[in-house]
Amino acid sequence: MADDVKPGSLRWVAAIAIIAALGLLGFLAYDRYRERYVPTVDDGGESVTQLVSARLSGTSSLKVAALTGTIQSSATDIRGFGWLRSDQVIKMPYSVDYFVDVSAIGPDQVEWNPQTLTLIVNAPDVTVARPNIDEAHRTMVQTSGIIVTRAAMEALSQQVSQNATSKAQAAAASPERIAQAREAARAALARLLAAPLRTLGHGDARVIVTFPPERRRANGERWDVSRAVEDVIGNAR
Repeated sequence: MADDVKPGSLRWVAAIAIIAALGLLGFLAYDRYRERYVPTVDDGGESVTQLVSARLSGTSSLKVAALTGTIQSSATDIRGFGWLRSDQVIKMPYSVDYFVDVSAIGPDQVEWNPQTLTLIVNAPDVTVARPNIDEAHRTMVQTSGIIVTRAAMEALSQQVSQNATSKAQAAAASPERIAQAREAARAALARLLAAPLRTLGHGDARVIVTFPPERRRANGERWDVSRAVEDVIGNAR
């Protein structure tokens, strides 16, 4: 039966499949372009404020700390062959969150010492989220220039936002802030893992949380593993 299929028919089927795939890709590309760059209007043709898209995704990351404060950002725009210079300085609130991916903590990252009743958790390092610059609550805006054109104002606004994001990101990722975030993460993970130990009758157990930089010892030694945590939990039950 398969011998009756003509090569020309197979080429037509392949061509139709390719055309359908290209059409789907084109539709998805246009839909993404429309979502980002085409304004949404009401029946009267007026632009409206509304959610253009919304996507809910699950996460296994635990928020362990947040850096908040006020940031000052400045920008300069030069046009008209150097004759038109515009400057802008803005102060606004910002926040940067720190997370730990708890899904990366498996049996191989948990160690139990029955002699000292100590649970050692080799956690992944903290990660720094993208800064949240709260431009809607700006506390100061200073714009100067002989003539500030509409294009210059848009360029200044974009530069100010980018500069503020970069500055906040660099500050949040500094060694001092990362160290503080690790301490907050250590306390949060200890509280999280102490709860099941208490239910198993180990309320007096200690929980020690370590991060990758702390586990890089000069002699290459690792923490002593006397017993798997699964055995402890199994015996307690």
